[in-house]
Amino acid sequence: MIKATNVHKSYGNVHVLKGVDITIEKGELVSIVGKSGAGKSTLLHILGTLDNADEGDILINNQSVGSLSPKKLANFRNTNIGFIFQFHHLLPEFTAVENVCIPAFIQNANKAEAEKRAKELLDYLGLSHRLTHKPTQLSGGEQQRVAVARALMNKPAIVFADEPSGNLDSASSKELHQLLFDLKNDFQQTFIIVTHNEELAGMSDRRLVMEDGKII
Repeated sequence: MIKATNVHKSYGNVHVLKGVDITIEKGELVSIVGKSGAGKSTLLHILGTLDNADEGDILINNQSVGSLSPKKLANFRNTNIGFIFQFHHLLPEFTAVENVCIPAFIQNANKAEAEKRAKELLDYLGLSHRLTHKPTQLSGGEQQRVAVARALMNKPAIVFADEPSGNLDSASSKELHQLLFDLKNDFQQTFIIVTHNEELAGMSDRRLVMEDGKII
């Protein structure tokens, strides 16, 4: 599903990624762990096409992302990739259903079909009673589940998660971790998760350790 070769990234004089090689198989749930500053989030953002590598090749589902124009890359990202961040980044003026629909609306999807899928996802995530609630009316765990539904809206092949439970209490974290594995098993999606949570990392199919800009 993903093959990255000799990925380098610098910000000014700081060499953050120092020749990373990584291969992720379809349907795997892989955790990337390491100390702060090791380059985990930078790698995640580059693999997820949110940032560009200075050097190296990245194939996602047999597509070389470096060869795509900005417009084609944005369309590829919207179609193939979902993101879950530490902070949910929901739009406060919109309801749960409306927030989940946004990736589909970017694709100019049919409004009724998009809302139907959004409601199905929220129901799957246990939020059928929160469809018309705005983010401020939801708990932290509920907000993050809405963000998960949004990530899944366009049926992406890969979901990238950057500290997805980092802003949740222990009970909500356990629920979210189990949810990620349920999603993997039910939908056969590929998950790549940056986390400091060793419990989550230990449950993963593989646990990769980053140190000083490399996977060790």
